[in-house]
Amino acid sequence: MEPEPHSEIDPHAQSSIPPNDAPLAPVTIQPVSSEAPYRGLHWIFVGSEGLRAGWSLLIFFTLLIGFMAGLGFLFASLHLISKGAFTPRTAIFSELFQLISLVAAAAIVGLIERRNIFDYNLRDSRRMIHFFSGLVIGFLALSALVGGLAAGHWLTFGPSTLSGSGILKYALIWGAVFLMVGCFEEGTMRCYLQYTFTRGLNFWWALGVIGSLCALLLWRTKGEASWGVYIIALLGLLPCLYLHVRKSPQSGFWQAAWITSALFGAAHTGNNGENWIGIFAAALIGFVFCVSIWVTGSAWWAIGCHAAWDWAETYFYGTADSGFVAPGHLFSTKPAGNPLWSGGADGPEGSLLVIPVVLLILVWLLFLHRQRPRIIKMTAEETSEMLSRW
Repeated sequence: MEPEPHSEIDPHAQSSIPPNDAPLAPVTIQPVSSEAPYRGLHWIFVGSEGLRAGWSLLIFFTLLIGFMAGLGFLFASLHLISKGAFTPRTAIFSELFQLISLVAAAAIVGLIERRNIFDYNLRDSRRMIHFFSGLVIGFLALSALVGGLAAGHWLTFGPSTLSGSGILKYALIWGAVFLMVGCFEEGTMRCYLQYTFTRGLNFWWALGVIGSLCALLLWRTKGEASWGVYIIALLGLLPCLYLHVRKSPQSGFWQAAWITSALFGAAHTGNNGENWIGIFAAALIGFVFCVSIWVTGSAWWAIGCHAAWDWAETYFYGTADSGFVAPGHLFSTKPAGNPLWSGGADGPEGSLLVIPVVLLILVWLLFLHRQRPRIIKMTAEETSEMLSRW
């Protein structure tokens, strides 16, 4: 047999067989999803971010109302609170049972949602700085409002009603009361509701909630106070529609802010002596508190500002607060002149001057206290981790 003809090997030619130490070509492997598809009715209750927002809200309000009814009955049976009474003692226990109810309801919903209670806009590495900053701004803003009223002769000062140890005593009592007020109202509106509406709301749901709220106020309330809610509802319509049309990733947060601001104003329509300016101011400051979450990343600034504003208004200057004049206040004041400027029975919050003051707070937040805006939305990793627990 003749040998095969010898062929010279080209040293520059590449071998078709890779050497042992040659790197292997990358192989693309399609990832296999470990997440089982939704089966049956599971999708009705659980969405891409866990328990759907509607069910969360239903459970939250059911628990909150139930806890408040039960604790309210208990506190009334122990004569700790009394219907129609507004004293430092009843105020403390009234706010206490509401705050306990809120914490209990939010904690239970958090367990169901696989979340910590601090996930509801309370996580903040600078929480103390933001809280005390809010305290300072709240006191200064209310002082500016009272100063403007006094300069325009729409507010007159009388003699101090306290002396000696009574000054410190009532300062601490009302401080505790309004700290709980700030925690309860901001905890409800700017913590739980703002967070939940943000993660599970679109424009059409937001519009439906706002429309239903306005219809309810039109049916159940009398007088001009509800116009403050109608105005804030109209002011938020076009901006939220614009964000929706542009498919902005921030739209959920601002639609939630639209709802919680209107709800905050509506919640004050039942107070004595409220006018439309006071309700609009409450809704507007609610929006400013939402902005504070956007620029600071949490609700701690809003809690401090809210508490200090109410404390300065009720205790320090002794003005009416949503129609109530509290016993045990430091200074005595009375409205004078046109109620449109003095606020009348509503107090400083019912004066037209409250609007520029609130806008000044907004300017301060945006230009002097701004940080990188934070979209309050779970990351993909957080969503995946949470869904793996279901």
